[in-house]
Amino acid sequence: MLEAHGLAARRGDAQLFSGVSLSLGPGTALFVRGPNGSGKTTLLRILAGTTEAAQGRVLWRGERVGPFHPVLRACAVFIGHAPALKDELTIEENLASLTTLQGAHPEHAAILDALSAWSLLRQRTLPARVLSQGQRRRATLARLGLLSRPLWLLDEPASALDDAGHITLRDTLAAHLAAGGIAVIATHQDLPVASGTHQTLLLA
Repeated sequence: MLEAHGLAARRGDAQLFSGVSLSLGPGTALFVRGPNGSGKTTLLRILAGTTEAAQGRVLWRGERVGPFHPVLRACAVFIGHAPALKDELTIEENLASLTTLQGAHPEHAAILDALSAWSLLRQRTLPARVLSQGQRRRATLARLGLLSRPLWLLDEPASALDDAGHITLRDTLAAHLAAGGIAVIATHQDLPVASGTHQTLLLA
């Protein structure tokens, strides 16, 4: 269970949002929508424990968690809007590095399976700098298959994906929800998912 009560956030002197509360159980996806600058990314960062809220509190499984709380960090994976890839490393090396930084140590075969699921197996030895934007997005999302985390926080995950990438994302998300996972997704695009419970939060 992920809960938030009375969250507020500011950027400088401007208030992004206030009074945001939510309660998400297993198998639930929350789609966060709103115009640019409304605070969607900031909300995800608060829930991921990388940013402190101006007001309010976040609870994970009934325990209050704040920025960099070890319990939350061990249970959540946050994937931001910008692909976190190092240009000089190959896709395979990037994926291994990203998962290691998040405390996972997948075997080589598991990394290849994750790349295959996102149609990147042929490009695995290419440096990230030569990838298209869509391939960079796929490479970033591929780590979802290597991190066994119940809470996913995804910022515009469908950005730059083609139709096949959208299908892979929907299927990946559906499997996560069917297994009892929770997902909070900031998005401007419709992302129909066949399983789980869906909620929408609009930040005006």
